[in-house]
Amino acid sequence: KGESNKSDLGGVLQTNNIHIAVCKPGEVTRTLAALKASPATVRAKARFVLTTDGDLFEAEDLTTDDAPISCTYADFPNHFGFFLPLAGITTVKQVRESSFDIRATSRLNRLYVELLKDNPEWGTAQRRHDMNHFMARLIFCFFAEDTEIFNGTRAFTSAVETMSAKDSANTHEVISTLFRAMNTKTEERAAAGVPRWAEGFPYVNGGLFSGSTDVPRFSRIARSYLLHIGSLDWKKINPDIFGSMIQAVADDDERGTLGMHYTSVPNILKVLNPLFLDDLREKLDEAGENGRMLLNLRKRMSKIRVFDPACGSGNFLVIAYKEMRAIEAEISRRRDEADRRTEIPLTNFRGIELRDFPAEIARLALIIAEYQCDVLYRGQKEALRDFLPLDAQNWITCGNALRLDWLSICPPTGTGVRHHADDLFHTPLNQAQIDFENEGGETYICGNPPYIGGKKQSAEQKSDLAAIFFEGQHKNLDYVCGFFVKACRFIDSFDKAALVTTNSINQGTHVPVLWPEVFRANCELEFAYAPFKWANNAANNAGVSCTILGLRVRKPGPKYIYNGTTRREVSNISPYLVEGPDRIVQSETKPISGLSKMITGNAAYDGGHLFLDSREAQALRGSFQEISGNIRSVLGTSEFIDGILRFCLWFNDDELDFAASHPAVAPRIASVRSYRETGGDVAKTLISRPHQFRYRHEAKNCQILVPQVSSERREYLPVGYLGSDAIITHLGHAIYDPTLVDLSVLSSKLHLTWVSTICGKLETRLRYASNLGWNTFPLPILTDKNKVDLTRCAENILLAREAHFPATIAELYDPATMPDDLRAAHDRNDEVLERIYIGRRFKNDTERLEKLFDLYIKMTTGSSKATRTRMAATS
Repeated sequence: KGESNKSDLGGVLQTNNIHIAVCKPGEVTRTLAALKASPATVRAKARFVLTTDGDLFEAEDLTTDDAPISCTYADFPNHFGFFLPLAGITTVKQVRESSFDIRATSRLNRLYVELLKDNPEWGTAQRRHDMNHFMARLIFCFFAEDTEIFNGTRAFTSAVETMSAKDSANTHEVISTLFRAMNTKTEERAAAGVPRWAEGFPYVNGGLFSGSTDVPRFSRIARSYLLHIGSLDWKKINPDIFGSMIQAVADDDERGTLGMHYTSVPNILKVLNPLFLDDLREKLDEAGENGRMLLNLRKRMSKIRVFDPACGSGNFLVIAYKEMRAIEAEISRRRDEADRRTEIPLTNFRGIELRDFPAEIARLALIIAEYQCDVLYRGQKEALRDFLPLDAQNWITCGNALRLDWLSICPPTGTGVRHHADDLFHTPLNQAQIDFENEGGETYICGNPPYIGGKKQSAEQKSDLAAIFFEGQHKNLDYVCGFFVKACRFIDSFDKAALVTTNSINQGTHVPVLWPEVFRANCELEFAYAPFKWANNAANNAGVSCTILGLRVRKPGPKYIYNGTTRREVSNISPYLVEGPDRIVQSETKPISGLSKMITGNAAYDGGHLFLDSREAQALRGSFQEISGNIRSVLGTSEFIDGILRFCLWFNDDELDFAASHPAVAPRIASVRSYRETGGDVAKTLISRPHQFRYRHEAKNCQILVPQVSSERREYLPVGYLGSDAIITHLGHAIYDPTLVDLSVLSSKLHLTWVSTICGKLETRLRYASNLGWNTFPLPILTDKNKVDLTRCAENILLAREAHFPATIAELYDPATMPDDLRAAHDRNDEVLERIYIGRRFKNDTERLEKLFDLYIKMTTGSSKATRTRMAATS
């Protein structure tokens, strides 16, 4: 009601949020369609539409491709995760669909915040570990009371509710007593003073409740939150989803983003399947009903270790464990041993995690996964019989993976390591030894290490990389590179590795620094995925383009490149993720194909004082005709693409006195001189010519501008063909007095495919580098007819652009609105150029790249290189 409600269907409309309408019985679907089509919905930019007739309920998120919700009205609460964006919480689909895990995390989040209000010291660095440890204990208790691990339903919650005062004065004491009971053997409880009301709780052992049993004080609100959490059905917990979500509870910066660290099961299996699970399934198929072969496979599986050096809350380890248990269960079924106890120990699933709380949750998630698998494959009774007491064994290490010795986590076959930590959930930082015998077997490295660009790394992270890249070339590398190099250096002691990474490590300047280290370790790619979007969180990571790389010691054997759901066997996978030799494209000072020279545009080093906006330029021209010729249009990447008018003052060498004495220009010249006098070494060398840019490159007749950065959405590289009067800044690359063949090549899909692979990305945008992209581009020797044909294609592209004046380059090259005639001109240019290479159009970018790399290798090797050099010198 009221003026703020703009609904045109008699419902309720909240701007930017939701449009709701109640309807007559049987009219739900029609009403939802009306809400979607409502002009008021569009004007208010409502994200959700919702309707119900009291019996059925339907809703839809208009900003996503997710299917609408359709359920009974009574079932509506189980879908509340769908509406989390209304609360400002962003997450991914798999998390939204896990109703229980959302409820549990949300309520634990409230409890955590409420406890810190009354116990601020528990939020300090000194006590944060105690707080996190306390939360892990609570989670175990909630799970245990709903799965009959504890005697009786809601045993823990009921004990707190019954034994603690309603004003919460002694709630912390009751919980502490319960923790102490679960850490005391039954026969020792009387001597330990455990009260009779706590004796019904089992001895948990495993170090879960060892050490301090100190508990933060509870307010009445906190006590109420705890009792509400206990009322949930914890049998429904999904450890791989819940573990990722619960990390956010303990992180002040992440509480508003549930599931930020969640990696979907299909994405995890992209890593684990080709790494080793596919092989296990193939061996299972080969075994059929053969008892001996099945037994050998089970024995093999019992000794396989999975190691994640950046395990977070254990997603990869949990999924690996579940998948292996499923295979083992099938083996047992075929051998008529369905109730057989698992031979796959949790201690074979090992990880390193820098932060203590995710490390604790990883251990807890694996414990829960083990119990759930036992219930699924052996039954509740057998699962309960073998679950307690827990083993006090540390298999998740809290520490810095780039500083720790990975062999101390997964020692070589037959090596025993004997360090005992204080309890299950505490390993001293950087103390990695595992306290049980290693039985050998295969070891597979997997995971999704952190991606942190060179400019965003802390001093400590820079130091981590410096310890790995001994020659000091690590400064611009992504942090994930350290995990790859370390995996390669330990690959002799392990079997294989497969890691998720940003695809920047297969592009640009990363390749010549990282991949020689990989090759020196005698490693090669066994499999790789073509780059794809990897979205852990819809708000924070949706733009990350990733790949998955499988590494092994160099040896004969099949290799595969995956692209979506397809797999292609190849002879070798190059560092650029195409079939071909391990050849690294090196920076060149001039084009290897005899094309025109490209350089970076003109850097000013002027503090901005030689630049003018359109208003300033117009005013100067109107008032001082004598300097009109010194006002030149200027373009960099943004000016060219977005059509921004900008100008600069441009004086010849002998015009300093004129510029310094002119009333409209002199203050600017003085400001430039002052800027350079207080600037760096380069700026100081320019003090004597304050009327000029540092560089003064100009064209005689025409020039090509190549943007330094371009959107990855564009199907072609938008390049400019300009007159000689414009000045190109250092924010663009320039070819002065080019041929139209240069423009044709730059405007092709072939060239875009090459530079996208070789030059790399700035975030997700294409980043152009002339020494890597233009100078290395392999082009066949052109006949005169080839040059004429390509020149005509370039002219047609320019004419098609001109026909849509005054549209900007950004508008012309938006893939959703690109004019048909411009697209056709580019398509014709592609056809003419590609036929020069192979006599037909290429089928796809993979074929383009493989041909380009093949030609590059031929052009830069031996006699071919010498021939090209002579031809370029005479052209």
